[in-house]
Amino acid sequence: MLSTSRRRRLLINGATYFVLVALSIFCVGPIVWTFLTSLKPEADIVTTTMQYWPSRLTFENYVAIWTQSNFPALIGNSVVVTAITLLICIVAGTPAAYAFARFTFRGRNELMLGYLVVRMFPAVMVVVPLFVVLRSVGLVDSRFGLALAYTSFLLPLFVWMLKGFFDAVPKELESAARIDGTTRLGAMVRVVMPIARNGLVASSVFIAIGAWNEFLFALMLTSGQGSRTWPVGLQLMVGEFQLPWGVLAAGGILSILPVLVLFAVVQRTMVHGLTAGAVKG
Repeated sequence: MLSTSRRRRLLINGATYFVLVALSIFCVGPIVWTFLTSLKPEADIVTTTMQYWPSRLTFENYVAIWTQSNFPALIGNSVVVTAITLLICIVAGTPAAYAFARFTFRGRNELMLGYLVVRMFPAVMVVVPLFVVLRSVGLVDSRFGLALAYTSFLLPLFVWMLKGFFDAVPKELESAARIDGTTRLGAMVRVVMPIARNGLVASSVFIAIGAWNEFLFALMLTSGQGSRTWPVGLQLMVGEFQLPWGVLAAGGILSILPVLVLFAVVQRTMVHGLTAGAVKG
């Protein structure tokens, strides 16, 4: 006979696995359904009864969105905007996070609180001010201007995340490097950043995903094909009398492939950064 404590532990483990499996199905299910829809002909998508599995596998939706639309240019614009946003966040956010982690100065807590308030603000409320500012400097409907708009709400997140990893780096290592003649900037680059590289990668991945999937700013601040990103391009494919489910599903699958590839490349480093912190004993 099983003891009471062992039965309770088995019940808790079983309930835990059930919840995890249910959450996994809930999260992965829509992606699987989108993938299956992208492989269906139109006759299998618009039906009176639910068609779970394609009666005939076809790649015509992928061919259509790649050859008959401007989707390759939209993906290219998203890549450029995401890269610029990530570069600005790393260049500007890394010294800022280091300063918040290492220095005590007047207004430090208030400034950090201000960064947090920026993240709490609804994005729709800052679209008009951003549009006015970008128009005044001639950056409306440009990829660089869109990257600056993304940076306005992603940079505070980057600073907050990276500061936590910098806080975990022992200050004694920097002190030893400075005794050997290294400057404060040299200590940050040569000592702190290599130790906190997992945290830097994890923060960068979150920023890249946020910029890649952003829709509202891209919709309001772009009007031409030269700077429009893929979320806006997919939305504009929906017409008043047309809803190409198969093509939209194919576009969605093509859009998440770069994110999957990025996560596959940095998965181990990112997980270590999120779970083990920035310092290993």
